[in-house]
Amino acid sequence: MVDSNIERVKPGGLELKDRLVDVNRVTKVTKGGRAFGFSAIVVVGNEDGIIGYGLGKSKEVASAIAKAVEDAKKNLVKVPVINHTIPHQTSARYGGADIFLRPASHGTGLIAGGAVRAVLESAGVHDVLSKSKGSSNPHNVVKATFNALLDIRRPEEIARMRGVSLDKVFNG
Repeated sequence: MVDSNIERVKPGGLELKDRLVDVNRVTKVTKGGRAFGFSAIVVVGNEDGIIGYGLGKSKEVASAIAKAVEDAKKNLVKVPVINHTIPHQTSARYGGADIFLRPASHGTGLIAGGAVRAVLESAGVHDVLSKSKGSSNPHNVVKATFNALLDIRRPEEIARMRGVSLDKVFNG
């Protein structure tokens, strides 16, 4: 996630809501038997374009979730959300997960499930069409959704690159 159009955000003063995406029980086999632990993935966001995700591991579920929330707050980024949807369609892949996002008109709703829905709700997106193909592993789906959102370019940036006004970008 090191790109020129990614805008990192500091968590200070933000009203962040966290959403638990998945908790996994993991096992380490040792000489003395099995040692059980938990792995959690959490998405945080202010529902206004600022989101982050984090992973946490611990022997207890509660502390794994707490660690994931702290990790998520360290990785906040700003994504463009215009009129509660995304500016243009995008897709991304992470591991075996392939995500496709497409803007939708007002009132359509959030057509997404599972991990994709958690990420988009945290970002404040209310109207979007999505398709998740390939792996349904929540870790990879969250990361692919983040990559798709981070690939979105702001209309101001496109207007500056083309050397035209913002009206020309929207009205042709």
